[in-house]
Amino acid sequence: MRFYTKQHRYYCGIDLHGRSMYVCVLDQAGQTVVHRKIPSEPAALLRLLKPYRPDVAVAVECMFCWYWVADLCAEEGLPFVLGHAFYMKAIHGGKSKNDRIDSYKIAALLRGGNLPLAYVYPREMRATRDLLRRRMRFVRKRGGLFSHIQNTITQYNLPPYEERIDQARHRAGLLEHFEDEDVQMSVAANMALLDTYDETIAELELFLESRVKVHDAATYYLLRTIPGIGKILSLTILYEIHEIFRFPSVGEFLSYGRLVAGCHESAGKKKGSGGRKMGNAYLKWAFSEAAALYQRGNPQGQKYFKRLEKKHGKGKAMTILSIKLGRAVYFMLRRREPFDQERFVRS
Repeated sequence: MRFYTKQHRYYCGIDLHGRSMYVCVLDQAGQTVVHRKIPSEPAALLRLLKPYRPDVAVAVECMFCWYWVADLCAEEGLPFVLGHAFYMKAIHGGKSKNDRIDSYKIAALLRGGNLPLAYVYPREMRATRDLLRRRMRFVRKRGGLFSHIQNTITQYNLPPYEERIDQARHRAGLLEHFEDEDVQMSVAANMALLDTYDETIAELELFLESRVKVHDAATYYLLRTIPGIGKILSLTILYEIHEIFRFPSVGEFLSYGRLVAGCHESAGKKKGSGGRKMGNAYLKWAFSEAAALYQRGNPQGQKYFKRLEKKHGKGKAMTILSIKLGRAVYFMLRRREPFDQERFVRS
């Protein structure tokens, strides 16, 4: 956990919402100089902060609409701090909680050097990362439609459909597989949505591949030297990491990717682990997928995984492999070296 510890003359804490925000400004002595609700508009915020510029830091909890505040502060040359929502227990754990209290606590944490930091993703790549995440949501929706069709076949105890329904050219005879007219209508609705999702996802993937060549083509192709990591996994890892040097150590990177759990200790005794959901869920998914795909068409990778499986069991072996791939990616990106499989399986 990292904290913002720089000193300023004034500290501004904002409890931000879509249409309004509660703003609290404290001075160095901890006295409240402003504490009021204003509209969520750039002009309103700048008017309020004008008497306290240039030495005022602005802090916001990481939630869905922080982008515009970060961009406004960057344009105006104001220090911007993004608070990590999971770590801000002083806000979430109080007996009473409202916008006025929350804004004061954010300002007080900022002033005391106790505001836990979240990463302020750069503006130039932020929208592309969000588009990639949106594409993943569409893929999951598409997968749900496949599952519904398969469940319907099982529900009516019909023989399995022999063709692959994930490919549009194999769905031509799917409706005739069902006898009931109402069931056919239900499956036809799924097929119509599948056609739309197929077209939309393909367009998004083409666009994303063109954007990554503008942002960081070298890293994209470097990641693709790892067996099993293709176009989508490379895009996910690249855009979720953004800058590998923001992680001082490989342990911090693995923790951010949810590849390792925390350890709870007290008085020298271990009390279990925690924090499994703290970190980047998209990186966790990417490295878990990479561990499974690493073995596909890779005899050396399959042999290495069998060694791990024999020693640890299949579940733990998959976890170990995903962690090792995470470590490999960390050092590849720092050293700008392609993947070395001989070194990977030997280490």
